[in-house]
Amino acid sequence: MKDDDIHRVIEILRESVKDWKQPIVTQIAEREKDPFRILISTILSLRTKDEVTASASERLFSLAKTPEEMLKLSEEEIEKAIYPVGFYRNKAKTIKKICKTLVEEYSSRVPDDLEELLKIKGVGRKTANLVITLGYNKPGICVDTHVHRISNRLGYVKTKTPEETEFALREKLPVEYWIEFNDLLVTLGQIICHPVSPRCSICPIREYCDRIGVKRSR
Repeated sequence: MKDDDIHRVIEILRESVKDWKQPIVTQIAEREKDPFRILISTILSLRTKDEVTASASERLFSLAKTPEEMLKLSEEEIEKAIYPVGFYRNKAKTIKKICKTLVEEYSSRVPDDLEELLKIKGVGRKTANLVITLGYNKPGICVDTHVHRISNRLGYVKTKTPEETEFALREKLPVEYWIEFNDLLVTLGQIICHPVSPRCSICPIREYCDRIGVKRSR
């Protein structure tokens, strides 16, 4: 795709996603508007299906809604609440450590700065950017496997890793699209632009896509 096509691509996707189901962390963000819940839900969502993340988040937040309350739970209680999310035992440990750091170093407030968030052990770039954008409505570019794959498939960037994609997008993606870019591409990736055999025949932005790396489609 041509770089200038990004404006039309965003416009089309904005209309299309109105009829599609949003990613679960976005749903939680719109409903709760709580950076702490967004942070913890994002941790739970890693390598986990949205429906599993949704139910696990609901169970966990019924037990604890703040970092202080979360620290009162044992790792076993957290494990039981979040099972069967992927790597639930490791995530229970991570959640406890994150909450301890928030209480001791940040007065229980989730930082609204990317670099500060990245100082917290267990918080990676994807998670930090999602907290910044969904929790504080500040510019950030959250890149997961969907955003990485589709940005390259479109021909908008040429990168090898999600982190490379984030920095490439920071160089060329207009800032006004940063916050929504993740939601738009994740939703497209979940519904249509699958890793294998994407549904190109019904893709609303197919005329702008270079189909880089697509060997088989529907």
